[in-house]
Amino acid sequence: MTEAQRTDGFVLTPAGFIRGVLEHQGGRITRIEGEAVTEYEVRHGSQDLPLILPGFIDVHVHGGGGRDTMEGGDAARQIARLHVRHGTTSLLATTMTAPMDEIRAALTALGPVCREREPQAARVLGVHLEGPYINPGKLGAQPDFAKAASISEVQALDALAPIRLITLAPELPGNLDLTEQLRAAGFQVQIGHTLGTYEDGVEALERGAGGFTHLFNAMTGLHHREPGMVGAALAHARYAEIIPDLLHVHEGAVRVALRSIPCLFCVTDSTAAAGMPDGEYGLGRHRVTKCMGGVRLPDGTLAGSTLTMDQALRNLVGLGLEMADASRRVSTYAADYLGLNDRGRLAVGAWADFVVLDRDLQVQGVVVEGDGIDLA
Repeated sequence: MTEAQRTDGFVLTPAGFIRGVLEHQGGRITRIEGEAVTEYEVRHGSQDLPLILPGFIDVHVHGGGGRDTMEGGDAARQIARLHVRHGTTSLLATTMTAPMDEIRAALTALGPVCREREPQAARVLGVHLEGPYINPGKLGAQPDFAKAASISEVQALDALAPIRLITLAPELPGNLDLTEQLRAAGFQVQIGHTLGTYEDGVEALERGAGGFTHLFNAMTGLHHREPGMVGAALAHARYAEIIPDLLHVHEGAVRVALRSIPCLFCVTDSTAAAGMPDGEYGLGRHRVTKCMGGVRLPDGTLAGSTLTMDQALRNLVGLGLEMADASRRVSTYAADYLGLNDRGRLAVGAWADFVVLDRDLQVQGVVVEGDGIDLA
């Protein structure tokens, strides 16, 4: 077995920060010891020690580094290499609505990537199937290939690469029954790209849907007499994704969601343009343009983001969240949502997935399953 490795600093444990040491061996955390400290001491104390947080988990990643999940080939490996440099230690490769032969081709390429982690890359835990089982009237930036769903089709796709999360519109015929079938088969279901009502959302949650895809975006909004899908989320959800780039969602709406949804967690919804200069990139069948910090279709529709999870953390702290709370929203809650009790937290026996940050919350080091990432 490899020799134990040690990292010293302010370690964020499930109980709070300690000034101490984290040791790992064989890919797992073997020891965490130290003296409890306050978050104020961590951020403003005299000791210039690094912060050690759980590695970030992003369940909605379309691309990065100039590559798009739907390309197939080695695209997912390149995407995982880009995001790990920003502290993401595990992710879900996210597909686009497309003809089924294109979705099958993408998942065929993703299968080997999910089975074995690429060196110097984040762990690809599986697939987030964002469509094609969505409302054609609320595509957002999704191509117009929405279709009816079936459990047999999902299971056939899952045989190509493990599907961990499925976005669907519950108001479409058969999708509420399908939600129950998918949950019984072990798939997590999210509500998204939907024109559904408040009542549709409530019933979908009762039928087993676990959360909402990029809350506020591509769903019916909140009105005091028609609460819509946003109202269902704010009133009833325990989990929901949100894109905290402060472009997709106004900071005031982010604050509303934080007060309403206990386990609101961050995703990037990142595209091939993440980590790249301004210009034109692919997003499934679409061509999108990165400029002024955003990614848009030719008609101006927001089309994913250029966000990375380290910036998501900084944005949350900038909104006034305590570091421990912000950390849970970029790691722990997503792990819990996927049923992973050995990721998204720093505890003995958990995977040695962690990120080392300076006091400005800039990434100084990343470890994935015990392997250090070269950030040079």
